[in-house]
Amino acid sequence: MENVVTDLEKAYFDSIKELKEGELVNGKVVSVTEKEVIVDVGYKSEGVISRDEFLAVDLENLGDFEVYVENVEDDEGRVVLSFKKANELKGWKKLSETNDEGDLVEGVVVRKVKGGYMVDVYGVKGFLPQSLSAFKNVKENVIGVKYNFQIVKMNKIKNNFILSRKDALRAERDVLRKKIWEEIEEGTIIKGHVKSIANFGAFIDLGGVDGLLHIGDMSWKKITHPSEIVAVGDDIDVMVLSFDKDKGKISLGLKQTTPDPWIDIDKKYLADSIVKGRVTNIQNYGVFVELEKGIEGLIHVSEISWTKKFVNLNETFAVGDAVEAKVISVEPQDRKISLSIKKLEKDPWENVEKVIELDSVINGEVSGFGEGCAYVELANGLEGIIYSEDISWTKRVNRAQELLKRGQACDFKVLGLDRDQRKVLLGIKQLKNDPWPSITEKFAVDTIIEGEVVKVANFGAFIKIDDDLEGLLFSGEIDKERMDTLKPNDKIKVKVIKIDPGVAKIGLSANLDNSAGDASVSE
Repeated sequence: MENVVTDLEKAYFDSIKELKEGELVNGKVVSVTEKEVIVDVGYKSEGVISRDEFLAVDLENLGDFEVYVENVEDDEGRVVLSFKKANELKGWKKLSETNDEGDLVEGVVVRKVKGGYMVDVYGVKGFLPQSLSAFKNVKENVIGVKYNFQIVKMNKIKNNFILSRKDALRAERDVLRKKIWEEIEEGTIIKGHVKSIANFGAFIDLGGVDGLLHIGDMSWKKITHPSEIVAVGDDIDVMVLSFDKDKGKISLGLKQTTPDPWIDIDKKYLADSIVKGRVTNIQNYGVFVELEKGIEGLIHVSEISWTKKFVNLNETFAVGDAVEAKVISVEPQDRKISLSIKKLEKDPWENVEKVIELDSVINGEVSGFGEGCAYVELANGLEGIIYSEDISWTKRVNRAQELLKRGQACDFKVLGLDRDQRKVLLGIKQLKNDPWPSITEKFAVDTIIEGEVVKVANFGAFIKIDDDLEGLLFSGEIDKERMDTLKPNDKIKVKVIKIDPGVAKIGLSANLDNSAGDASVSE
């Protein structure tokens, strides 16, 4: 019996492991309390691990696992173990045995610390300095995110290491750059990221290599700035148009990823056909109309109206307006389609006699001015012209704007039709009878009148001698000292020395002849 007991005791003690501090042993969960996890490691007493070390661990399905022996026997006679240190020790072993400085490793950013971040790699924490993080312009939260890092320094004795995200990105880009240059071919479509925009185009990041997408290769339709098509941060598909490995240049195309809409466009839009579209751009020379995606036509300002010489396009049209027009011509080689709005209607000058009669009186509005004339928009839609000499019987008019204003509505007499210039010839003075026969009778040569100074010039002074009637007092017909003192609104007696109805001129003199007193006229 004693021999049996002795054998059992021996077997029992032989089954108990010898534990050493700092070693890894296998363990299994026996029970879990609020603060501790009790683990059987095959020792005479069970080990304890802080519950906090298993926060993200499913203890029920954990099974056998390795633990780190921190203390074989504490003050209470318990074995103190660590699950966390076991993982760190295994992780460090894996890291140190399989990686060296310069290698790329995958890690998760776990927290921000003073001067940088802590990164978990294989369960051990490495330091990522802020200067090497490349997180400065990263908008999203990086904590908990997995990245590639490069090991820039590793101390295997102290079990610590320093990482760099910046160098990892550089290494990744070098690999991608090499791959791109090895695989790139003209005509292939690849994905890119809009990196920056300039007036002449956009730079596209192809994943380590930048290519240029010129403004002319962005859209089949005409654009004025790249921002109309792309924005910084966009991910787009582009075609490789050409490349030079030696110079590191790649030319890209966006419009080339879609069929050219101008092919056979002359068969689709025939001359004299009527089309509909939307206004996309307004310039001082005309209006651009999009007929379909990538196809625009131009309505030149001269094709807006048969009758209006001056058309304010910005007042007449707005971007987005729906318009209807007639096709004048299609030039596929130049990518041009000329449109007309006025040709939707019949030319009023073909039967202008039915629209307007000579010697009739018509109302119109002054729309603009030319050299010695004013342009008038007539009530019937035609455009008229009035020359300066047809504005007044009595006033010498050099510039029509001296008496007329833009937007002024007036009655005009139709004097004639200028078919070559497509203008109705107009007059204002012809609305009244010619006053010069009575003027020459009333203000005959040598007549003395008291007039009022209207304007003083270096060659003389204009004197008002009757309603809407002025004469010119020549500087040679007045004493110089007196001439120097003349000013507007002064009263002065003058004598008529010349009268010329043909050019509406009356010459005056301040050198009065007393013998002509009988012919004086008082106001």
